[in-house]
Amino acid sequence: MINENKWGILYCPKNGFGSRKYWEKIQKCLCEFEIDFDFVQSENSGSVERLVNMLISNGYKTIVIVGGDSALNDAVNCLMNVEKDLRDQITLGVIPHGIMNDFSHFWGFEEDDFVKTIGWLKKHRVRKIDLGCIRYTNKHGDRCHRYFLNCINIGLIASIMNLRRKTRHFFGSRTISFLISFFLMIFQRMDYKMKLKINSENIERKVMTLCIGNSTGYGQTPNAVPYNGMLDISLVKNTQITQLFEGFYLFVKGKILNHRSVLPYRTQEVEIENIDHALVGIDGRLMKTPVGKFRVNVEQEVLNFLIPE
Repeated sequence: MINENKWGILYCPKNGFGSRKYWEKIQKCLCEFEIDFDFVQSENSGSVERLVNMLISNGYKTIVIVGGDSALNDAVNCLMNVEKDLRDQITLGVIPHGIMNDFSHFWGFEEDDFVKTIGWLKKHRVRKIDLGCIRYTNKHGDRCHRYFLNCINIGLIASIMNLRRKTRHFFGSRTISFLISFFLMIFQRMDYKMKLKINSENIERKVMTLCIGNSTGYGQTPNAVPYNGMLDISLVKNTQITQLFEGFYLFVKGKILNHRSVLPYRTQEVEIENIDHALVGIDGRLMKTPVGKFRVNVEQEVLNFLIPE
């Protein structure tokens, strides 16, 4: 039987040089903090869910992901597949080490200061957090659902986030990869005819991008927090190319909601009838586009998460 105080750690190495050295530093730090832990390492992104399920089955009550948003998303969906009584006994934590780490950044965890992060995690300060959930039908006619921590992007930004993930592999820097992705954006499709319902408002119009945020949504829903039982939505109307540069400036400054083309909403659920074959991203990773209508809602206080002091 696993000691309830022992951490189960899943290390998800990034592609590229230096990951082994990074993990050795983390191991040394964990030992210096006298933390009792076991760890497993993912071979690839497809192995994360299998390994998280293994940690759950073996009785670990504190599961820490050394990885990014995609690995966290996989871990969250594993936890949401177990019975509530068991899930309520388990706490999830993160040491950021991914291509994108925006949910970690929301809480103040940084990749270059894992010593501070581990010190915070050891204090075991737990908060119940909300999750967003997309419920949809796949191409085989199966009814599916997927949970998210950050956001769902539909349209242009989903394409950019996909480019950002790819360019980050080559350039390493978040800023450089985003700038390059933004430049490549001009070669992407710019508008989609969407039909959706937010609160009591029926919307049918051309849309450049739609972000449904449980958290800051990679800067697109900057006021969203994962503990108020609400989703923030930023709908960006079709706009002229010259206004994109103004939008990019406001995005970098964290003031995207001030842009004249952005329509902000706050809701517990959004129903989407048509997205005109737009790409859909969930926590920064593309998912297969849902078939037909789908729904996105928030589930309040369903997961234990380790937060800073």
